[in-house]
Amino acid sequence: MAKTKRKVPGINATSTADISFMLLIFFLVTTSMDTDRGLARRLPPPPETQEQTDNAIVKERNVLQVRLNKFDELLVNGEILDVKQLREKVKEFIANPNNDENFPEKHAKTLPFFGDVMLTDKHVISVQNDVDTSYDMYIQVQNELVAAYNELRNELAQGQFGKTFAECSEEEKEAIIDYYPQKISEAEPRKYVGR
Repeated sequence: MAKTKRKVPGINATSTADISFMLLIFFLVTTSMDTDRGLARRLPPPPETQEQTDNAIVKERNVLQVRLNKFDELLVNGEILDVKQLREKVKEFIANPNNDENFPEKHAKTLPFFGDVMLTDKHVISVQNDVDTSYDMYIQVQNELVAAYNELRNELAQGQFGKTFAECSEEEKEAIIDYYPQKISEAEPRKYVGR
């Protein structure tokens, strides 16, 4: 007597696509994705044509040139510095406490909470690096520049309001940012010749 093979019934897979689609939607909705954030930079507005000729002579003292070469050496206004010295140099440049002729010019401005003050809000920090500069050194320089602004703003908040910048109200923060506006200009990387 010959055995007959039993047929195995087929599996109904019509709802498998629906279930996998539902799982996909579930994971997309419940999973948070990290978004990459860039470096926040606001460039100064271009000067008006009439103002351009007047500012051409004065503009040089308002610019702090920060250069990085392919050997990760830092040059600030022609002076070789260690990255650890950059923050203090930038703070001195921005604040210009002694109204030095080599630092940005000061002019009078009326700000809420501060009244009439002399400040250097026309300064610009120009950053340019070599195309072969290491990413680590580039980020270190950016961190020091932002840290200089943060420290100046914190010191101003402590002196004026007796609290840190982060603890200030939105109006107080706006006044402090007007006092020390962050002006970092990034030039296109280039290839420097020699050392």
